[in-house]
Amino acid sequence: MKKQLGVLAVLAGSLFASSPMVQAHHAFAAEFDGDQPVEIKGVVTKGKWVNPHSWLYVDVKDNGGAVTNWGFEFGSPYSLQEKGLTRDVLQPGAEVTIKGFRSKSGKPYAYAVTVTLADGRVFKTGGAQDAPGG
Repeated sequence: MKKQLGVLAVLAGSLFASSPMVQAHHAFAAEFDGDQPVEIKGVVTKGKWVNPHSWLYVDVKDNGGAVTNWGFEFGSPYSLQEKGLTRDVLQPGAEVTIKGFRSKSGKPYAYAVTVTLADGRVFKTGGAQDAPGG
């Protein structure tokens, strides 16, 4: 009986996970604009390694010296770890270059596709299947 309940729970979970409502919150196109690529250079201020999407915050100086804190959405902590990108790699104070796509709102946040560290290492950070380069 317990085995049958376990199988039913797995099947129910599979059906729920494949429903459009569950997948909709992961859609790149809902928040980000594939026609607005960005390349941002700055200094890491903090990271949030949370599911379903991690976030990295970076202080970016403009030509006049004004600083704007940008937020970048990444893949899940597990997918980033599989690529070698962990919290230890992206500590506050680290200099980074991030390529991705700007938010549709025009606010200073974007979907990150790659992160390049000051030492030249490049990490693919995205995970959205509908993102350009994702």
